[in-house]
Amino acid sequence: MFFPSSSFSFQSREWVRRGVERTKLGDPRSSVMCSRWRQAPDCAAAILRHVVEQGPQIYCLAAEPKTQEEEQEVQQRILHPLEWFLFGEEPEAGLGKLQQGSGGSGSQLCGRVFKEGETVYSCRDCAIDPTCVLCMDCFQSSVHKGHRYKMHASSGGGFCDCGDVEAWKTGPCCSQHDPGASVAMETVRPSAVSNGFCWSFHVEFSTWNEDSELPAEVKDNTYYCVLYNDEHHSYEQVIHTLCRSINCTQTEAQAHTALIDREGRRAVKRGTLRSCQQTKELIKVSGHISLQPLRVEILHSVVMAHQSFAQRLGPWFQQIIGYSVGLRQIFCQVALEPSPDPNQTSLISRLMLHDARLYKGARKVVHELIFCSLLMETEYKRQFAIEFTKHYKQLQKDFISDDHERNISITAISVQIFTVPTLARQLIEEVNVIKVITDTVMEMLWEHLDANHRFHFQGYNSDKFFRVQVIFHDLRYILISKPTTWTEELRTQFLEGFSAFLGLLNCMQGMEEVKRQFGQHVEVEPEWEAGFSIQMQLRHILAMFQDWCSSDDKVLLQAFKECHRALMRCTNQPFRGEANDFYMCKHILHTRPYKVSQEPVSIHVPISRLLAGENLDFTYLVEHPLRCVVLAAQVSAEMWRRNGLSLVSQVYYYQDVKCRDEMYDKDVMMLQIAASKMDPDLFLILILLRFELFEIFNGSCSSKDKVRERYVPGISDVTREDVTMREVIHLLCIEPMAHSSLVKGLPENESHETGLETVIPKVATFRKPGVSGHGMYEVKKECLQEFNPFFYHYSKSQHSKVFNHTFTFYTPPPVPPPFCPLFSSIVHLLSCDVFIHILRRVLQRAVEDRNGLWTEAMIQRVGIWQDVYVSDTLMLMCTKLFWYFIFPLKSVQDKEKAERKRKAEAAKLHRQKIMAQMSAMQKNFIKTHKMLYENVPESAALSSPASDITVGAGVLEREVLTCILCQEEQEVQTRGLAMVLTACVQRSTVLTQSRGKTLSTEDPLFMPPDLAVGTHTGSCGHVMHAPCWQKYFEAVQNTTRNRLHTELIIDLENGEYMCPLCKSLCNTVVPLIPLEPAAINYAELVGELLTLPRWIQIILARVKGLRSKADVDALCVISFSPLRPKYSSSIAEMLVVCATTVHRVGLQVAPNEQCPQVPVMAWNTCAYTIQATENMLEEEQKPLFGSLQNRQLAGLKAVVQFSAAQRHRSSQAVVQKHFAGMLAVLLPVPTVEDTPSILEIDFFHLLVGLVLSIPALYQEKAVDLQPSAISTAYNHLHLLHLVTVGHMVQILLSLQGHMFDVFEFVSAVDQNSLVSYISLRTAISGSTLAESVRRGMLPFLRCAALFFNCLTAVAPPEELSSTAGSHMEALCSYLALPSNIFQLFQDHQDTFAPLLQRYKELYKHIYYITVLRYPRKRNRLIDLPEDYSVLLNQASHFKCPKSSDEERKHPTLCLVCGTMLCSQSTCCQKKLEGQEVGACTAHAATCGAGVGVFLRVRECEIVLMASKTRGSTYPAPYLDDYGETDPQLGRGNPLHLCPERYRKLHQLWQQHCVLEEIARSLEVLNVMFAFDWQML
Repeated sequence: MFFPSSSFSFQSREWVRRGVERTKLGDPRSSVMCSRWRQAPDCAAAILRHVVEQGPQIYCLAAEPKTQEEEQEVQQRILHPLEWFLFGEEPEAGLGKLQQGSGGSGSQLCGRVFKEGETVYSCRDCAIDPTCVLCMDCFQSSVHKGHRYKMHASSGGGFCDCGDVEAWKTGPCCSQHDPGASVAMETVRPSAVSNGFCWSFHVEFSTWNEDSELPAEVKDNTYYCVLYNDEHHSYEQVIHTLCRSINCTQTEAQAHTALIDREGRRAVKRGTLRSCQQTKELIKVSGHISLQPLRVEILHSVVMAHQSFAQRLGPWFQQIIGYSVGLRQIFCQVALEPSPDPNQTSLISRLMLHDARLYKGARKVVHELIFCSLLMETEYKRQFAIEFTKHYKQLQKDFISDDHERNISITAISVQIFTVPTLARQLIEEVNVIKVITDTVMEMLWEHLDANHRFHFQGYNSDKFFRVQVIFHDLRYILISKPTTWTEELRTQFLEGFSAFLGLLNCMQGMEEVKRQFGQHVEVEPEWEAGFSIQMQLRHILAMFQDWCSSDDKVLLQAFKECHRALMRCTNQPFRGEANDFYMCKHILHTRPYKVSQEPVSIHVPISRLLAGENLDFTYLVEHPLRCVVLAAQVSAEMWRRNGLSLVSQVYYYQDVKCRDEMYDKDVMMLQIAASKMDPDLFLILILLRFELFEIFNGSCSSKDKVRERYVPGISDVTREDVTMREVIHLLCIEPMAHSSLVKGLPENESHETGLETVIPKVATFRKPGVSGHGMYEVKKECLQEFNPFFYHYSKSQHSKVFNHTFTFYTPPPVPPPFCPLFSSIVHLLSCDVFIHILRRVLQRAVEDRNGLWTEAMIQRVGIWQDVYVSDTLMLMCTKLFWYFIFPLKSVQDKEKAERKRKAEAAKLHRQKIMAQMSAMQKNFIKTHKMLYENVPESAALSSPASDITVGAGVLEREVLTCILCQEEQEVQTRGLAMVLTACVQRSTVLTQSRGKTLSTEDPLFMPPDLAVGTHTGSCGHVMHAPCWQKYFEAVQNTTRNRLHTELIIDLENGEYMCPLCKSLCNTVVPLIPLEPAAINYAELVGELLTLPRWIQIILARVKGLRSKADVDALCVISFSPLRPKYSSSIAEMLVVCATTVHRVGLQVAPNEQCPQVPVMAWNTCAYTIQATENMLEEEQKPLFGSLQNRQLAGLKAVVQFSAAQRHRSSQAVVQKHFAGMLAVLLPVPTVEDTPSILEIDFFHLLVGLVLSIPALYQEKAVDLQPSAISTAYNHLHLLHLVTVGHMVQILLSLQGHMFDVFEFVSAVDQNSLVSYISLRTAISGSTLAESVRRGMLPFLRCAALFFNCLTAVAPPEELSSTAGSHMEALCSYLALPSNIFQLFQDHQDTFAPLLQRYKELYKHIYYITVLRYPRKRNRLIDLPEDYSVLLNQASHFKCPKSSDEERKHPTLCLVCGTMLCSQSTCCQKKLEGQEVGACTAHAATCGAGVGVFLRVRECEIVLMASKTRGSTYPAPYLDDYGETDPQLGRGNPLHLCPERYRKLHQLWQQHCVLEEIARSLEVLNVMFAFDWQML
């Protein structure tokens, strides 16, 4: 054995498994090959010859790679012999010995390389900087789980910092990566040889391109045309190009494109050199003319084979060096070893310099190798960092010219080395990395310098400029941790880098100057975004440089000198003209004149602001900051309107929270420094001069000075916490705000922290959110005393909002904190001559009532200085002002308030007078037209066979409704103009017991008991005239077609529209049909005649068409009555419209109003809608009656009456046939065959179908007849009894199966016999079984009660309307059933005996079907974990079921069934109705009948889907501690489940409102760019 056991520490053990597999293969060549290589004089050359020979025999033997076969071959022929050579014996045996000798100590560092989209965690309490992150597994096993943490999705390219002691203040290691024993490294020849060869081979063929020459001995003429990935062309463009150039199908082109996007390249053609060249030309000319051509190369098959093997070497390397620290160190040595050729660099440098020319897959392999090797060892990490810094400029140039994202560029590794504090200081000392980075930026931006050596970005390339900005991140990484001790070398190199950085700032000083436009508006808006983009990037860098300088006195002094020299070198010096003397109040200021409104001015003065952070006395440096403050004031006063929006935008960002801490606040600080060192009178004169108020001061003077702000640490006696607290108070004085809004309103430090959490409990109270909205913070009343109406960070709109909504009275500012000693002289401003002169002038103009020369704000500001000593004259002016201004103002306010109160009282009296007049006129009209009201028929109470049954007809009321379109009232009448309800018909799986099952379109007559797919009809309850609706619908069709992306909101082809009033999505209308009046006056006369046996006899005879003479007489007397007038043509037309829509949507077929299944689908939607309503009421624990909203109740009644009316518009023969088919389930009907078993149907659907179709038996061809009222009542009663008995048998069969003879059981004569029978035959008590039957029957009885209530209008008992619960006895009483439902068997024993025998014969089908348990399970959305990180953990372990690559997908959780899906990925696309759709769309089609509710785990957002083309996002039910959602995990705060919001989402799904929510959401969003929902 060649390796000492003490040199290794092991992490994973897969060798045993691999060894077993190789033993089974029985390949002895590995040991032979190993011996041959060891005996060779040059073993590296021998290995190379073997690989060169074997590679082309394994890879690229066919057009399509055979992955599994190739992997097996490469293991046997190359990798296993290499491992033999490495260990000197069977690898698993050698590793076993090494493991035994080393004790299996593991590495302290985790080093897990993050995939794109993988969730990472950062501890806000313990991380050194925000770039220190943990993987999911390490975070769950660390102490940071209980700390304040953030989570976000990785962009890829980083690795876990667990075990890095420099990354964490506490808890650097999780429980899985505790420090292990130190391991010594010994260089071993076989390891070095094999690693050296493999590295060289990998580098050589990874960097090969089509221009490289092949060896002369290669004779094969097989080439590949290889297409590479880029970021310019879309999927569709590449697919189109491939279809045209290589004559492939759409599916093949999609597969090629997906692989190109994932791997970075794909061989699209295999053939001769000539054929590949032709394909290459076709691909280039087939692309879009406006885009650069696709990158295509022609590579020889031998080169392709070796490149494929080089890619395979990458994972093999990772596996080998993962076993041992010693192997990893040898690997690093070989990678960093200088090349013997002076013209060549080290192997790792070659790979870095060729990174931009590698394709995506090769880059990822190289980067992962670097992560798991060079960055895992401290010393080699330092050496690699030096190499990286040496080539930094070239790498950034390559990245800027590259078209790939940064996360797959070698430059992204900078965050892993520059953020290590010790390594960053070493790089500054050894290679001066600050200067390298700064020089790189300057070289990249050199083309944007103008003649004055200042930046000018007009016409810049935005993509290139964005890539240049990324370089600033590296500078921030270097400075993120300031040193605690300084060495001379560190001082020297840092100051040299700082000087280079000042050169960059010198080019920014005074850039993009503007000059006020007079007369004519500026023709072309100047470019300004680029300058502010750089300013934002430098925001934290400037603060970090100041922190570094302030940590050492020598560095601070030298840095200030460098800043001063840099400022003096600027081309835009503060003064250009000759100095003049300016006199005021016996004081003289000698300065040069300058007017902001007339001369060029720039808002970019970073060097001047950098000096502000040094807090040193150089008062003449105030000129540039003062100009910027004046410019902002003049823009606010709208003096620069003709300069366009670009200047307004610059000033906005100048004072915005994103930039103000390094721009506006630093300018104010410079003014404070000047005020503390200059003579106060001279300082105020300078202020007046720059504000251009000096010359007109004798006529009117008002100074908008900006030097009042004291809340800056170092200027006054305050801390950073005090500053943050003051900012929060003033933000909350604008309006109550959410936590995220407060964070956006506060400046962040370099660690992206605002300090809000420490101060918010002191100044605000938290108001929790409801089922929508955010949690809000409101300022505490005791903190209002800290409010300053002149807060200098308020914008004009914020200042206006404060006084309009929060403060309606003048609030004096609070007493400011005392100045620090260095700035204590600023208070002299308040007593200087010039300031007193300013106050006098302001008060004088106010007293003289010259309104154009003063404002109320000026008077309020004067009141701030009331404690300052002033002259007697000034005091008299103040007194006069308060007498003439303040008190009259208060009087005027009182008068206005009294006037408003008087007008309100007058308006109230006027309304009362009008209402009294209208009431009198109404009474007079009724008295005058008394005959009209006497002729109105009164609805009489209708009797029924039993006083407590719901069958029959209830009390009818005259129904008058108002059309929402024309606002005209109309009574609902059978022969009148149709009134319609807006409605939406949709397929539903809310009640399904077998999710994923489809509804058969062949025979929908019998709904299966699992309710696989139903048809639901819902309504928003708004009423229209039928003609009004038709006109509105036509207008929608005509006007909406031209709207952008209309198909995303409504489907015009399928008759969809938005409700005119509430904007609910609708696709049909339901006609309102009045309940038919009926009178029963002779129930007792025929009560005994229509017993259940007699009724069955008559119905069966009627079905057969065989009637005796006696039967005819009886039927003529009892059953028939003349058919009432038919429906008006308007109602008939609307019946057809609605029935056709239900049929089309429910069965997903083309519209066909003549189809015999149309009435069946109407009855089915009636039954399913009632079942869904009952399910909703039971779920919410509401009473069965009286709990529905008016719109829900109106829609339910309309659907029932519409379904009942189908017998009038459908063929009577068809309806009679359907009735006979349904009746055959309960009674023997000879003409019906293939009757389903009672276990194969839903009995409530059967009840609805029978009740609504039985009137068709009473119609003859020659005459239109219908059942009399009493026949209808008995039909309902006996049908209900029959169906109830059938359902009870169904429940008993489902409960017991084969435990006993159910049919013998239900044939017992009474309850006691039932109990005795069960006790004898089974171990189950009779009461338990009876209770199970009652529970199973309860949903059916509740649905039946709702159905008959809507059909007959019989009022329910009070008990069913007052409280929620089972109320079994009340339901049985309402439905005319015995309270003990088993009594039905006793009362009709003779009748049910033959029927039970029939059921027993049909019972044989139980062996072929799945028995459903009753009561059915009530579906809910799946249970979600309380902590969102649990879901993220599930997503992190999710692997695509159809893809073997390790790329992270978009795991999406179906909230209906709990399936985790791979969304937005081509690997899981399926064909749906001939179209390729994504995994979520395909899943929704089977799981939710097209409706889907999904949670995108990594994005933390809900996706609602309604079809292949429609969907919308919805807030996730997870909130942070501040009551806010976090879409895209932008803030990264810990999230917890909000039960109320999840309940609201559940109700949205349960009540079939998903389509409505999507339509409303898209209508509000006003979609501009279409999203391919079908690809989700």
